[in-house]
Amino acid sequence: MKVIYIHHPHELKQSDFPELSIALGFFDGVHLGHQKVILEAKKTAEEKGMKSAVMTFDPHPSVVLGKSVQHVEYITPLDVKISLIEHLGIDYLFVVHFTKEFASLLPQEFADSYLIGLNVTCVTAGFDYSYGKMGRGTMETLPFHSRGQFQSAIVPKLEWEEGKISSTKIRSMIAAGKTAELPALLGRFYTTSGTVIHGDKRGRTIGFPTANVEHSEDYLIPPTGVYAVNIQIEGKWHEGVCNIGYKPTFHNEKMKKPSVEVHIFEFNKDIYGKTVTIEWHKHLRSEKKFAGIDELVKQINQDKEEAVFYLKKLKEKQLLGKD
Repeated sequence: MKVIYIHHPHELKQSDFPELSIALGFFDGVHLGHQKVILEAKKTAEEKGMKSAVMTFDPHPSVVLGKSVQHVEYITPLDVKISLIEHLGIDYLFVVHFTKEFASLLPQEFADSYLIGLNVTCVTAGFDYSYGKMGRGTMETLPFHSRGQFQSAIVPKLEWEEGKISSTKIRSMIAAGKTAELPALLGRFYTTSGTVIHGDKRGRTIGFPTANVEHSEDYLIPPTGVYAVNIQIEGKWHEGVCNIGYKPTFHNEKMKKPSVEVHIFEFNKDIYGKTVTIEWHKHLRSEKKFAGIDELVKQINQDKEEAVFYLKKLKEKQLLGKD
């Protein structure tokens, strides 16, 4: 997949690209609804002998246009989004740097410069996609703004048992710690990546060494508590139990931000400085303060047993699904 970063105003020409069938959207999460839009654009490309493309934006428009939003935590930070879209087999990905100048484009100007100007001949987007200044361009106005140069297709909303699949819904579920339920919306378990850093090393003194994972501020981290997780280290997955929290048993004063510490089952390698990926599964319990070390150790053993049982059952279920 060829990734093209665009800053407005761009100097790309129509002749720089083959005919494109493009999917438009912000696509945070690249969830099942997003995948439906992207794969519909890919299908059109294959049917018409074109190249497939996706156009997304960075940063989130609310950072630029919002009155109070200074920073957004993403379900999929840009590098993860790029990887997921590439995995869908797309030929071109346009990443448009979202600025006030770009946002002030009239709908016709956006269509002229960012669709017709990039040799787009087929456009696919969700029913609620909007473009141009103040979002005045919609999928209903797109045929008018096409100047007859491209066709457009609207993908209806994808429903699940509790309503529309959306990034907003996924964000609320992550914030509520409902990580085990996310595959129904994402098509996969939620993951975050970070670097293993040195912590206070207290875990090893009580028989439960942990990998202290530091994430970038771009990630949306689940709330405090204990989770069954998988963790990928140097390309290999391992099972574990993760505590997100302020460790109240050992700290009287609350830390500035919660730590993310994974006790990896049957693992004893030095992984300081390594980049790891955490796959979030079941929320086991909330964080709490214990009366002493013995009580804490007893609870960690229970957490480990529950995580082992859950992950074993999950693995069996996944194997049955493959038969």
